[in-house]
Amino acid sequence: MSDTQKFRWVFSFLMSLLMSGVMSGWVTWIVAGLNDHFFASWGRAFITAWPAAFTIVMLCAPSVQRLSQRIVMSRHLPANQPGA
Repeated sequence: MSDTQKFRWVFSFLMSLLMSGVMSGWVTWIVAGLNDHFFASWGRAFITAWPAAFTIVMLCAPSVQRLSQRIVMSRHLPANQPGA
């Protein structure tokens, strides 16, 4: 496996872990509040959300990175260039 492929897997793992953890905790807190079952509910929500988040990051991250690069780089084109 190339370093680029390893990077993509590790990035997808860490980003999906972070996003599913934060978002499932946030939504659990909004819906259920901080009650006696909060951490159990959060854990179930996280376990459900993480595989979807990982799949989405693996599939969408390259396209989102390219789109982000185009948006940022288009701001640096002279006014008479196409795409400016």
